[in-house]
Amino acid sequence: MSHATDWGRRAEALYTTAYARKYRVHDDELRGVETYRTFCDWLTNVCERFGRTIDVLDLGCGTGRYFAALTNVGELVGLDASAAMLDEAAHPVDATRITARAIRLVRGDLLTHVFPNESFDLVYSIGVLAEHTPLDRRVVANVSGWLRSGGRFAFTTVDPDSWSVRRTVRRTVGRAALPFMSGGLRRRLHRRLVGDGAYADEAWIRDCVEPPLTIESLERLDSEAHLHCLCVARKTGQGGQGGQGGKDGW
Repeated sequence: MSHATDWGRRAEALYTTAYARKYRVHDDELRGVETYRTFCDWLTNVCERFGRTIDVLDLGCGTGRYFAALTNVGELVGLDASAAMLDEAAHPVDATRITARAIRLVRGDLLTHVFPNESFDLVYSIGVLAEHTPLDRRVVANVSGWLRSGGRFAFTTVDPDSWSVRRTVRRTVGRAALPFMSGGLRRRLHRRLVGDGAYADEAWIRDCVEPPLTIESLERLDSEAHLHCLCVARKTGQGGQGGQGGKDGW
């Protein structure tokens, strides 16, 4: 595996063989879950925006839960830090509905793994960024480099206002004070509230993504698990500089 960060090592330790098997079994139970269908429809729509065959990277693919939602795909690459999850992704849910011409599964840390520049038309990540791994400018710079001109980055995050995020006293006070602040003080407080990308709201996503990408759509989705942000951004320029993210005690 590519050099692992703390985040990658945590993911690898969490998704053991037993956990991965349970996770894959749960995939078969999701067909009737509204949020799962919404994510699948959203991803299908992103694919159809291209109107041609595309090469795709699933960033943190897990068990290949969303492979069948992709359309018009030439090569599909699934990247994950857990070998056990990739073993399950070799036999993903709704495998007979997958239309990708070729699938390649790669073990690696999404923060440090290297792909050649301009390898993909679409990079997507569902349930990973600002949930298990920080969303920061380093991630966006990496993805921008991997995308071809006109390529898209589609991803979900957990909003810091999600009911699933623990409400500490500091977080509650900080959230109440944020609308009354401005300038550098507001930016510093907001950075604390999102945990340097451990969570991500619309403002943090815009700060991370633009530039080098241009946001096409940015919306919220309230699911049974979290309040999510769903973003689709397009490559229209050169990549930027990345940065290190991490969760704090807020």
